[in-house]
Amino acid sequence: MVARLIDDEPARAHEHALAASRRAGRIAVVRETLAITAYATEDFALALRELRTYRRISGKDDQIALIVDSERGVGRPDRALEEGRGVDRAALTPDVRVALAIAMSGARLDRGETELALGELEIPELNPDRAFEWSPALFSAYAAVLEDLGRADESAFWNQRAEVATSALGLDGQFDEIFVEDGLVEDFDDDFEEPVDDAADDTADAADTASSDDNAERVASDDSVSDETEGEPER
Repeated sequence: MVARLIDDEPARAHEHALAASRRAGRIAVVRETLAITAYATEDFALALRELRTYRRISGKDDQIALIVDSERGVGRPDRALEEGRGVDRAALTPDVRVALAIAMSGARLDRGETELALGELEIPELNPDRAFEWSPALFSAYAAVLEDLGRADESAFWNQRAEVATSALGLDGQFDEIFVEDGLVEDFDDDFEEPVDDAADDTADAADTASSDDNAERVASDDSVSDETEGEPER
């Protein structure tokens, strides 16, 4: 429900995340989801608390960019920079590394350090000749800081590269990229299953229970069947 509502109704999504946390507060993904909805509703203090809990439970730094940005949200850019510097960026996946660079750049801008904000974005992933799902955001952020520095021509170039990357990523119409929306990651892969007709599903289930032996008897389903058949060899 959070995934369905987060874009259009973040407050309702947050209510679902709170309900989940009351029932399964020791599960990492639950705390992560609550942090994301808190961030979406601009409750940055709660987002920070939940993100730290998620990191403690999971042992992962994959939401470090959201931690940095939440520190910015509560007005602590210095603390945001400390958090970002406290992780091994080489150990991060490219998409997380890019998100962290953008968040760190924002923290530099909060401190009025525009040149340093530009430097935060100059990472290996800033390659105008290659496009990945995170490239448009990185290129656009770089263009924005260049514009702040009065380097209009360079800014225009990177804005143009952002547009090209956006267009290129959408050309093939395939859902084989990773889409990141407000921190929620959705993988579109071959595991997606179309809904099936209930009647057809019941028919298939009945067929599966029939023996391949022509003389096998039908077994009525009751409470004892599962106990009796649990140890049967696969037919």
